[in-house]
Amino acid sequence: MVAKKPEKMKFEETLNELEDIVQQLEQGELSLEESLKQFERGISLANAGQTKLQQAQQQVEILRQGPNGDSLEPLVQEPSE
Repeated sequence: MVAKKPEKMKFEETLNELEDIVQQLEQGELSLEESLKQFERGISLANAGQTKLQQAQQQVEILRQGPNGDSLEPLVQEPSE
């Protein structure tokens, strides 16, 4: 099976595959060559995930801007009595 490019994957898929790779590496049963391949894939997945998080953060900031480009006030919850 050909692995998807990390940039084309959903964030959740990226995270799940990265968790699988970490488990495989922690078990220590892979050959050196396979460990290096998995490590390289893990780095690609981590970078893609970080990019997706940064994009989401930028979208949230854009959505939080008021009509004049001002930042909205943070939501302050009233203390419950």
